[in-house]
Amino acid sequence: MPAVGGGQRQTIDDVARVGYSLAGAPAATVAGIDVGGARKGFHAVALYGLGAVACFHAREAAAVVDWCRAQRARVVAVDAPCRWSATGKARAAERALAALGVRCFATPVEAVARSHPFYAWMCNGERLYAALTRHWRLFDGAVGAGGPLCCETYPHAVAWALAGTPERVRDKRELRQRLLDLAGVDTAGLVVQDYIDAALCALAARGLVHGQFRAFGDAAEGYIVVPLAGVCARP
Repeated sequence: MPAVGGGQRQTIDDVARVGYSLAGAPAATVAGIDVGGARKGFHAVALYGLGAVACFHAREAAAVVDWCRAQRARVVAVDAPCRWSATGKARAAERALAALGVRCFATPVEAVARSHPFYAWMCNGERLYAALTRHWRLFDGAVGAGGPLCCETYPHAVAWALAGTPERVRDKRELRQRLLDLAGVDTAGLVVQDYIDAALCALAARGLVHGQFRAFGDAAEGYIVVPLAGVCARP
């Protein structure tokens, strides 16, 4: 995965922190990407200023990165781990979310991920970050740093952050679509769950642009970015 950026390791007591604004234009384009394995590939959604969307699917990381560049995305948020676990245990971001009732898969150490087919999608995410970080700096918690960013996010955590409560599996699609509607996102073209999840990732990216986000984790094992509820307002 990309080289670790600067910043001090945080404790669980201070992993949740309000971020800074990138001072982008109100209509800044952002993108979200849902990551699957080699066959499923990547589903991407670009979110424009007033809620219009564009969707894209590709099996190659380079293709989806080229598409994000063509959309001039200010921030790209990805539903896949940006760092491997350093200890073999859940990363700091995952532990912090779990403490708030938001469950997620524990990211393993790299060797385990490469030896087990379940983690193929995480390895695909690693390839995506390698391509993205040639053009977007990976968010490492540095306050005040400018320029285009990419970051890790998690649709389940985004839904929790915007709804104020963990979602139930049976209500997942309905709740996520309703949250997108509240955010002013045109959901008509989000015909499969993967695009709905990618659009939620784009809301995390929007939060990062406007300084309306929380970042869980640390620079060593990666941050998971979620938007604040205020990001539901139209930009």
